[in-house]
Amino acid sequence: MHAITRENVFQAVQRQMIAAVMLGLAEIELEFREERQAAGIEVAKKKGVYQGRQKGTTKAKPNRAVELRAKGLRLDEIAQALGTSRRTVQRYLRD
Repeated sequence: MHAITRENVFQAVQRQMIAAVMLGLAEIELEFREERQAAGIEVAKKKGVYQGRQKGTTKAKPNRAVELRAKGLRLDEIAQALGTSRRTVQRYLRD
């Protein structure tokens, strides 16, 4: 049986404090990274270099998903055959 001492409690509080500080720093770094990325994209757009993702691009062939579904394959099987996620297959079949 472990005895709870002031030292154990103090160490637990220290660990929680360090974890909270590290989490806060990670959140700040994430915000800075997003801001730097947005600034870089803005500069690239002004230069005419950045065009973004092309509309209508897909990871696989939506028509093939419809064909496989008509043959009776399950969503997981279609996703594996197309190399996409189950959610992507659902989107293809919905559209």
